[in-house]
Amino acid sequence: MIDQIIASALTLSVPLVLAALGGAVHRQAGVVNIGLEGQMLVGALLAALVSGGTGSWELGVLAGAWAGALAGWLMSLTITRLRANEIIAGLGFNTVVLGIIGYWLRASQGVSGTLQVEGLERLPSWTIPGVADVPVLGALVSGKSPLFWLAVVLVGATAWTLDRTRWGLRVRAVGASPAAGASLGLRTRALQDSAGTVAGLLAGLGGAALSLGAVGLFNENMTAGRGFVAMAAFYFGRARPLPTALACLLFGTFDAIQARLQIGGGYSASLIQTLPYVAVVVVLALTGIRSSRRVARVAA
Repeated sequence: MIDQIIASALTLSVPLVLAALGGAVHRQAGVVNIGLEGQMLVGALLAALVSGGTGSWELGVLAGAWAGALAGWLMSLTITRLRANEIIAGLGFNTVVLGIIGYWLRASQGVSGTLQVEGLERLPSWTIPGVADVPVLGALVSGKSPLFWLAVVLVGATAWTLDRTRWGLRVRAVGASPAAGASLGLRTRALQDSAGTVAGLLAGLGGAALSLGAVGLFNENMTAGRGFVAMAAFYFGRARPLPTALACLLFGTFDAIQARLQIGGGYSASLIQTLPYVAVVVVLALTGIRSSRRVARVAA
């Protein structure tokens, strides 16, 4: 049972980690990305359609990433160029995406909510010989999808990019003080737009991990608030990649536990399903308490 929970927790964490890393990058640029939910949904839909149309999960993943990047760029433009409030723009973006997709499913595909894409190729599971049957270790590293390993690499790559590259340092400078960045000749809005595009790309990959993962279909509600959970994760991690990823893993663990309890626990399914979200509320509360104490120490 422990192995099953570990394997399930890691799998469920992949979409969250990818989306939260994107949100962390955008936050470093000074923008809170409320639209991660919609960007994940766009990526999930395009990934499913292209995978089914081509019979290639690789092309499906690329399509999901491209769709998410385009969505992230468009949403960023409303904030940087049209001066829209980032919270209102993000919430509006999520609502518009959900409405358009729901309408398209009913008007074009004749389905309500769930779309079974014929010929969809799901993400493969890479089994490591000699390790798969080892307790705990096998659950940790064997039987994982390519996007799992990509997420692992991206945690370190994102941290390195933000800390060591010219683009990353400029993004952080703009996020710390847009006025100071502009006075140094930095293209503030262009840097924020590029960060928004990266955020959308990673969220699109997270959506692809949902639709091309174990489920192998698209549902207009399949994100189930994961974009907002990803936002909570990068707040908890203070927009730093590793703590952000660990926060996502915490949510994935509670999600795996609630799924296990529903199968054999005899508890109310409606009550058990709230467990991961209760964990998010507790984490955010602890984060707020920690921040308040830090401010009090500085003031003292």
